[in-house]
Formats: sequence, C-alpha cells, structure tokens
Amino acid sequence: MQLASTRIITDDVDALVAFYEAATGITAERLHPMFAELRTSSGTLAIASSATVPLLGDDAAEACANRSVALDFLVDDVDETCKELQNVAEVFVNAPADMPWGNRSLLVRDPDGNLINFFTPVGESAKARFADDVPRGF
Repeated sequence: MQLASTRIITDDVDALVAFYEAATGITAERLHPMFAELRTSSGTLAIASSATVPLLGDDAAEACANRSVALDFLVDDVDETCKELQNVAEVFVNAPADMPWGNRSLLVRDPDGNLINFFTPVGESAKARFADDVPRGF
C-alpha cells in the first residue's frame, strides 16, 4: 500500500492554492476548477472544493473544521522559510523552535486554519532519517 495524497476540502480553492504555491514554491496543477494538486517526489497535496463533498457522501467532510491533523513540509532551512513566509502566512503558531525528536520546526496556519509544520532535521537521528529526502519549498 502507498499513501497517494492528502486532500484538503475548502470553500475557496483559489485562495488555498495561492497560499500553498507561495508557501512551497510548487506550482499546482489545476485538474478542474474545483480541484488542484501540488506534487512532490514524496507525495501529493490535493485541494478540493467543498462543492465536491456531496460526491463523497452526505456530510463526508467539512471545510475549515480540522483541528487534529498537521501537514509537514521538509525544508532546507526553517529559519529562512520563516522569513519567506512573513508575507504569505497570516497566522504563526510558533517561531522556529528545536523539538525533542531532532527537528527545528515552524508552525503556521493556512487560510482555512489547517496546521502546517515546516521543519529541518537538526539532530543526528533526524538528519539520518531524512538523509535521502530532497527538501521541498524554500
């Protein structure tokens, strides 16, 4: 089994696509006016309109209601990413900080309130875990 993508349901596809394009430097592929994908070598972030929810089933999803999932983006330098995000993100949950598991992490919220973690491995075990990964974003 392979995780193919993570999908965010939103009331404003254009605004969310613009945010993620600016925050990651990745250009979204618009497959439909109600759907876009930002593809990386390790996975895809899909953004879909809340107008698609009835196709999934009654009340299957709700835009702007997530408070339990974070999206993690591996970046080369989280402190530099923080500077770059000053004109992109409106809500900064924290400043870059070292986490006990070996990452330096910055948390922001996207326009729908979803939690986004930009991180850089700084501890030896974290660096080893991500040694073969190619950072995306800034």
